[in-house]
Amino acid sequence: MKEAQESGQKLPPSFYNRPDVLVIARELLGKVLVTEINGVRTSGIIVETEAYNGIVDRASHAWNGRRSNRTEVMYAPGGIVYVYLCYGIHNLFNVVTNMQDIPHAVLVRGLEPLEGIETMLERTGKKLVRPDLTAGPGSLSKALGITTALTGRSLLGDTIWIEDRHIRIKKADIEAGTRVGVAYAKEDALLPYRFSIRGNKWVSKGKGL
Repeated sequence: MKEAQESGQKLPPSFYNRPDVLVIARELLGKVLVTEINGVRTSGIIVETEAYNGIVDRASHAWNGRRSNRTEVMYAPGGIVYVYLCYGIHNLFNVVTNMQDIPHAVLVRGLEPLEGIETMLERTGKKLVRPDLTAGPGSLSKALGITTALTGRSLLGDTIWIEDRHIRIKKADIEAGTRVGVAYAKEDALLPYRFSIRGNKWVSKGKGL
């Protein structure tokens, strides 16, 4: 994979507001997720994503038009942060996409660390830089300081955002597979909505169906 530049441009609203969540999930591969919390910057290259196709997707929190205090943010215009707590432990970071009232989202599952690695180690209590630092959605959120407190934040702000640093992933290097932990979604659990960079060691070890 091409080496990342030190800085890039924030993705504009037009990137997130598009109708095809699968295209966005694939195109997020190679983009750089950045947080700046209490003056400390951490970042990583997105290497794994999962698409959730709104009200028609049984695996989505918004399936069949469900709305709640937790999921209402999914109905906002694209470019908003949606973080939810999984098993009461793990903060999972999602990118809201599409337009107002169309609740599409992309879960970020794996990052290749770039900036602030010492901070990531401190936050996670780890001693060595190994894939488990940011491979897996709970791990990467902990490393980057992402919690449910960021839900509803704009990805155009100065706390959390995604940059284009001109890392281009070839189509041949993108693997598609089934999502992780969504067996309850019946036939929709079999959809090939998880995307990752082939051979990248920072891709999670989660097993789809």
